[in-house]
Parts: sequence; C-alpha cells; structure tokens
Amino acid sequence: MAEDEKMLDQVVARRAKLERYRELGVDPFGQRFEVDAHASDLAKKYANLNPEEVTEDHVHLAGRIVLLRRMGKASFFSLQDRSGRIQCYLRSDVCGADNYALFKLADIGDICGVEGVMMKTKTGEVTVRVAHYTHLSKALRPLPDKFHGLTDKEERYRHRYVDLIVNENSMRIAKMRSLIVKDIRDFFFERGFLEVETPILSPILGGANARPFVTHHNTLDEDFYLRIATELPLKRLLVGGMERVFELGRIFRNEGIDLFHNPEFTTVEAYQAFADLSDMMELQESMIRRLAEKIRGELVISFNGSDIDLSKPFRKANMTDLIREKTGIDFTAVTSDEEALRLAREHGVPVEKHFRYGHVINAFFDQFCESELIQPIFVCRHPLDVSPLASKCKDDPRFTQRFELYIGGHEFSNAFTELNDPDDQLARFQEQIAEKEAGNAEACEVDNDYVEALQYGLPPTGGIGIGIDRLVMFLTSTDSIREVLLFPTLKRQKVNPNKNSDSKTEDEK
Repeated sequence: MAEDEKMLDQVVARRAKLERYRELGVDPFGQRFEVDAHASDLAKKYANLNPEEVTEDHVHLAGRIVLLRRMGKASFFSLQDRSGRIQCYLRSDVCGADNYALFKLADIGDICGVEGVMMKTKTGEVTVRVAHYTHLSKALRPLPDKFHGLTDKEERYRHRYVDLIVNENSMRIAKMRSLIVKDIRDFFFERGFLEVETPILSPILGGANARPFVTHHNTLDEDFYLRIATELPLKRLLVGGMERVFELGRIFRNEGIDLFHNPEFTTVEAYQAFADLSDMMELQESMIRRLAEKIRGELVISFNGSDIDLSKPFRKANMTDLIREKTGIDFTAVTSDEEALRLAREHGVPVEKHFRYGHVINAFFDQFCESELIQPIFVCRHPLDVSPLASKCKDDPRFTQRFELYIGGHEFSNAFTELNDPDDQLARFQEQIAEKEAGNAEACEVDNDYVEALQYGLPPTGGIGIGIDRLVMFLTSTDSIREVLLFPTLKRQKVNPNKNSDSKTEDEK
C-alpha cells in the first residue's frame, strides 16, 4: 500500500474514534489538567529506587504518547513532555475497567494526563504506576515511525512541529537557542546596557548595505522598508544620552538562501558611548568565550568541519595583509581605482560597474581569504568605500576603524568605531546615492534626520552587530542555519485539489 494510502487509512480510523469518546462523555480535544511534575525530574529523583520498589509519592504529569505496548489488561506506554520521556504502567485492576476502556482508545501521538505513584520496574526503569488516565487531545494524524519517518530535511523544516516531537536533536537545539539568547541578554545587562526596541518599518533604507523587502502603508500611502539593520535608530539613542543600548531582534534582507543565510534572521546590535573598536573586540571575545563555557562547558568546539579553539586570544589581522598573504598583492601600495580594477581583471576577480578601489579589495578578500579563516580572527581596516558608517583610520583615510569576526570561514560580527562627524556622514551618504545610480542595488539612502541627530553630538562610540543564528550554529555544532531556525524560509507548497485534504502536498514546480 502506498504511503499516502496508509496515512489516509490511519486518519480515517482515528477520526472514527471521535464519536466513541463523545459517547463516553469525554471531549476528544480535552480540558485543563493540573501538572505538578515533569519526566526528566522524576527520572532523576527516583533513579535510586530498588527494582520493583513502589513509593507512595503521587504525581500528576501530562504529555504525548510516543510508545505504546498493550498486554491485555495491562499496558506500558512512554509519555513525552517538554523535559523528556518517562515510562507509564497502567493496569485495569488499578485504574478501573471504565478508565482502562478509555485508555484503549489511545493512539501513539495522543496527548494525555496521568495520576499515579512512582516505582521502578524489575528491569530497573523508573516508571509512573498510573492510578487514573485522562485523555486530553486526540491526534488525528499518526507520527512518523522512528526509523523511516521525517528523514527528509525539507519535510523536517516544513513540519517543524512534528520534527520537534520525533527528533530529540531538534528539541535540543531549540532549547539551547533559548538559553543562548537569555545569556546574551544577561551579558549586556551585567555591563550596564539597556535593552531597547526600534521600528521594523522604515521609510528610509539605511544602517547596512543590503537589498530590502518593500511594503506599503495604506493610510500614509507610502512605501516602507523592513529594516535591514538597527544601527541608525540605536545611535540616535546615544545622542539622546542613553550611552549603552542593545537590541536583539529580527532583520530582513531580500537576498539568497543557503546553509548560512536566511532572508529573515536575528541579530544583536550594541552601542557603547566613550568606547571604540578595541572595546568591541573585548566585548565580542568575552561574550563568545563566556557562552561556550556556560552552554557547552568547553572552549574547543567542532564547527564546519574544524575544531575551533576559543581558549587563545583571537588573532587580529588587516584585510590587506591577509590578501597579500594569499595573492602577493599589497593593496596599500595601490594608488588608483584603475590600478585596482586592472588587478581584479588579471586575477579573475569579478567586478561590478560601481566598483572602486575599496570594492576591489573587498572582492579580493571574499574570493581568496574568507573561506580559509578557520580559527577566530578579527579582520580589521576595511576599505572606506564599503564602510559608510565607520570612522576613518587616522594614518590612512582610505580605510576605516572596523572589524569583522570570522570563525570557520564565515562572518559572525561586524563592528566599528562609529562615525560621528555629521559632515563626513552626509558626504558618505551622498556617495552611496552615486553608487546606487551606478548600479549598486545594496547602497543605502541619505538619512537626513540621522545627520541632524549627529549635529547635536554623538559621543565617541563603539558599536557591534552580532549574528545570533550563526552564533547558535557554532555553539550547537550545526552545519545549517535551517537547523537553528524553528521556521526557516522555504518555497511554498501547492496543494493538489484532487487529493484528500489530509494527504500530502506537492512542492511547486
């Protein structure tokens, strides 16, 4: 029998039980149940019981039936709650014939509550000896079987709610992400930062170089962008005197999807008055090392095919030095856009119409260096042409006080000594407009209000943006961003109208 037909037969059989529940006076989709215990806590607490020892400790717990073994007038089943699994033992002569008859309607996947006492079986498994079984919610679809079901990654991501039930690793990653985010917040609070919220909708594209999502506000009859960064609103708050702020939230960029990119993702951006790039280096390095110790309990973490050692101070290197190591070209000695573009052609580095000196350097770095930066490294002194919001280097204004942290061949964070000269900032914005007109779809726009804010005085400031999703990937040793997002962006499915609504759908062609 085809898999779709098997699924449909099981759905029909489960639906047929709904009326039987109602005949017994039981709502098949349940009611409130008082819970006072969880599976993992009970397993630990009663681990030292002797085989066949029965306590008088009463517990109430609820969860999903994930294993079921009936044996006449006695049954075993595994109940899974948010903490894990525990075995339950149910006998007709203990719970009563009527209650056992209700239990016999149960299927794997159903949600139930149990009341009983703790015991250990003769085989040594901590078990709830059930005195009363409560049906709470009927599962009309069967769970995938343990060995053959939901192994396709696309199906796992598309049906994450099922994935979390049957895949322990998916639940582990989801829980670790929550702890990581909490610890990030704690880290900033302990350093005196305030958490703030800034708009997701903006009439001006700014704060980064990226393609935006565009939406329309009907009342104002005006197009808005979903934010591509939180930088400019946050720095306005430092002008207002808040001094240390951070925001942890969603960012939206209308770009590609791959193992390290999703169109909507999470960042934390933080800005510290009276600080500079060196403070952001210390902040970033301290945060990652602290998270590794708290979340993993170790400072050597396997990621993207390599063992990453966080125990040593992170390396620092200038972008041009890294390029010279790989290609022999010293871009600090290059004096014109024309010479830089010639070098790009000679080395097979793709260029675009708007490229100048700094864009070429950035393209060389992307092609020859980025993927080989395995151990943690701060890549410093990015070209001015690709850093419109960073302060210039005092010794060479073609470069900026900026770093990106790379681990395992991928960028994890981006930080500046922030540009706080309003005249320079306006000139940089105007250069971005020229780039956009020359074909750079990722160039930002002139934010005149931000320039006005700078005219009131932005303190010397260090700022950083950290990708939360990649950080979670690293700390969970995960190779795909889709594994650390509960609901990654996927291509929509098209429902086949000739199939039953309970059957599977087909991907769009």
